[in-house]
Amino acid sequence: MMKQHISTSHLFGANALFIEELYENYLADPTSVPENWRTYFDQLQTQPGAAVRDVAHGPVIAAFEQMAKRGPVRTVVAEGGDDKRQVGTLQLINAYRFLGNRWANIDPLKRSERPQIAELEPSYYGFTEADLNKQFNVGSFHGFSTQHATLREILEALRQTYCGSIGAEYMYIADIQQKRWIQSRLESVRGTPKFSAEVKRRILERITAAETLERYLHTKYVGQKRFSLEGGESAIVAMDELIRVAGSLGVGETVIGMAHRGRLNVLVNTLGKSPSMLFSEFEGKAASDLSAGDVKYHMGFSSDVMTPGGPMHLTLAFNPSHLEIINPVVEGSVYARQLRRGDTAKSQVLPVLIHGDAAVAGQGVNQETLNFSQTRGYGTGGTVHIVINNQIGFTTSDPRDYRSSLYCTDIFKMVEAPIFHVNGDDPEAVAFVTALAVEFRQQFKKDVVIDIVCFRRLGHNEQDEPMVTQPLMYRTIQKHPGTRKLYADRLVAEGTLASDEPEKMIAEYREHLDKGELLYNPVLSGHSRQFAVDWTPFLNQPYTDEADTAIPAQEVKRLAERLSYVPEGFTLHPRVKKIIDDRAAMGRGEMPLDWGMGENLAYASLLAQGYGVRISGEDVGRGTFFHRHAVLHDQKRERWDEGTYKPLENIQDGQARFQCYDSVLSEEGVLAFEYGYATTEPNELVIWEAQFGDFVNGAQVVLDQFVSSGEAKWGRLTGLTIMLPHGYEGQGPEHSSARLERFMNMAAENNWQVCVPTTPSQIFHLLRRQMLRKLRKPLIIITPKSLLRHKEAVSTIDELAYGRFRTVIGETEALDAKKVKRVVLCQGKIYYELLAYRREQGIKDTALVRIEQLYPFPAEEFAKAINAFPNAKEVVWCQEEPRNQGAWYWLVSRQHLVNVLGAKRKLLLVSRPAAASPAVGYYAKHLAQQKAVVENAFGPIKDAMPQNPNQ
Repeated sequence: MMKQHISTSHLFGANALFIEELYENYLADPTSVPENWRTYFDQLQTQPGAAVRDVAHGPVIAAFEQMAKRGPVRTVVAEGGDDKRQVGTLQLINAYRFLGNRWANIDPLKRSERPQIAELEPSYYGFTEADLNKQFNVGSFHGFSTQHATLREILEALRQTYCGSIGAEYMYIADIQQKRWIQSRLESVRGTPKFSAEVKRRILERITAAETLERYLHTKYVGQKRFSLEGGESAIVAMDELIRVAGSLGVGETVIGMAHRGRLNVLVNTLGKSPSMLFSEFEGKAASDLSAGDVKYHMGFSSDVMTPGGPMHLTLAFNPSHLEIINPVVEGSVYARQLRRGDTAKSQVLPVLIHGDAAVAGQGVNQETLNFSQTRGYGTGGTVHIVINNQIGFTTSDPRDYRSSLYCTDIFKMVEAPIFHVNGDDPEAVAFVTALAVEFRQQFKKDVVIDIVCFRRLGHNEQDEPMVTQPLMYRTIQKHPGTRKLYADRLVAEGTLASDEPEKMIAEYREHLDKGELLYNPVLSGHSRQFAVDWTPFLNQPYTDEADTAIPAQEVKRLAERLSYVPEGFTLHPRVKKIIDDRAAMGRGEMPLDWGMGENLAYASLLAQGYGVRISGEDVGRGTFFHRHAVLHDQKRERWDEGTYKPLENIQDGQARFQCYDSVLSEEGVLAFEYGYATTEPNELVIWEAQFGDFVNGAQVVLDQFVSSGEAKWGRLTGLTIMLPHGYEGQGPEHSSARLERFMNMAAENNWQVCVPTTPSQIFHLLRRQMLRKLRKPLIIITPKSLLRHKEAVSTIDELAYGRFRTVIGETEALDAKKVKRVVLCQGKIYYELLAYRREQGIKDTALVRIEQLYPFPAEEFAKAINAFPNAKEVVWCQEEPRNQGAWYWLVSRQHLVNVLGAKRKLLLVSRPAAASPAVGYYAKHLAQQKAVVENAFGPIKDAMPQNPNQ
């Protein structure tokens, strides 16, 4: 009997959602629920260990389940009574809030029939025609002047609100306040906005501008790619409304990320880019001093426009063809702008991301970006997402192929973002939900989604024939008159416009396009931007410029004292305490400086000089290899959100900002975020560190499309620093190599710096050089692992106080230069193994030279180091990596070594054999290979490599 009771109880199965809604209604207004339910909710508050009124509703449902299992709770709905019909009414309201979007009229092409959903039919709850005129309590439903309405009125209100041009999804949100806020906005107007004639005219003008620009370009530049917005023109209405509402709510900057579809339209009709400038790009006449440049539908732009709340700066980020990869870049840029403004409330700078339907569902970087959207070091206070959902993506429109979820936006539910599906043929509904979305973001600082369901008039690009793969879909599209025509006819029919006004709008806009200008230009000229950064000092800086990176010895000691200070009562882990105590001794000159100390002193000195420092990545606070300890943890702390101390935040009064965040387990998204941050903030040392160097493999798109080529394509400077732990220590294929060869192969046009420092003083001066000289180029640092605690890899205070970064380190021991017959060139950890072997064997005729900066190659310094040994006829490049990897191929193919060595010296190679894998997985084999590499560097070398790397 108990089993039967539980299985039929309203507390279980599908009715859990009903209980949730009842309980929310009870919390908002106890009188809104039937008396029997109110009695049991009141009773629940008195149960031992029961949930109290201000907690989430989940525990309440669980508590009811436990009460039911104990026996005292009985089904409270009276069979055949008014209470049963009242409960049915509330269940019906709840069903429409959850499922009404499935019946919403959101597809302009009307390609599918309305699905059968029994829960949306009154009969599912036992109602008959006779019940339609009976009155029931409407519970928490908004939009009625009294608390009661007939079932017919309730049903009509539900279908108008949730089954019209807007399909809302939000009931999965756990926060009651957020759900109630959305309900009040939607239900109070029944999902149907009421706009003035002036606003309606502006909406039509925006759609007219969008459509007319596309058709103008289509006829003037026949066959040229532009990724037309035709069919999705309401996106321009959304952008117009977004900017207006955001401005009125205090937003001073909006940063936009989007791919190709509609980009040219947004550039012109939203950001106010001159049509004449766009036409020059189509005609190939646009002047550019960039070495590469990019196609017009990748280009970014910025402008200042006026809003009801004052001026707003708009930025459209440059974006390559990897579509959604721009999203974390935008978030990083927004985060930096918010910090610059001191915008702790995250209300003054707004990120807006415009997606395609196939890409938003298909590309994993969106999950990464959403996953860190509410974290401390990466959260920007919510993003407004606009999906231009043309229901086809590239060419795949068969629902059996293009995704595994019902909607392309389902991924956003992972962060409980509300989603508003809206019919693109109803531009007023688009404007309404856009305003709603912006208000929600500003109110709750969460992501929110506008899914504009539309279509694509032309092919994927203007050279594509969509009928080849979508004949059925495109027969429907060919019959569609267009959103502008539908809306214009609607306004004429309702008397808002005269019958000839829509055509006059088109003619007027075309007339201005013929002149290369906009009809309504939103751009403010001569507007002063208080929070802008002047990049002028960083332009056209020669990479050969040096910087004085030394600091006085007394300052080293002062900084060391601050780095080793621990607050009273703060209990360190014994191993960490030893490291901190050693750092104090290093500062007193009692111990040589190790790598961790050299690195931390670099940060501390920059912070003291006014340069901010930001470090992010997986486990960067401690450091993957237990060397950094920029964040200390009290071993006796009682709460997870307290008991940490950052010495670098406490270097001195008035110091610059220090940020150190352990990131989510993400490479692509986080590295892209840091790139966006660094392109926005030139006065901070921005570092992303991979947990192991090969982890950067997961972010290759960011390296290829942004870090290595952003300056050549778009003129975007960045001082982003990337640290990649690298070294062959027997950890197998995945944790040995940072794939140095990839960075070398992409090195050209002085696009970045690739360095392999081998001492604490080198990392100290290298990090300081990155900020102190005006050059803003990405810095790739191949950092050590076991070398972090190597007894030879140490430095003195004097090397910090009087030294500099040395691109090449020549022989450091007292060899007779005239007796040296061979010079071994190397980089990284292998140097110390070569040094140890030379000492063990008593070898006196072989010198060791370290190349600490591989790119740009320091030819002059290299020549000095080599020419110090005039009788050396053999020069060996020795590397741990296989011969087809590492720096070897690049050094030889670019002639960097040969150009200096000349014809009298023989160039030889010592390395592991060419291999498909970066390293072997068998430890014994690793040891044998490593031993062979070290020994061969000093012995007879059969594998002579003259000038052809492919031999």
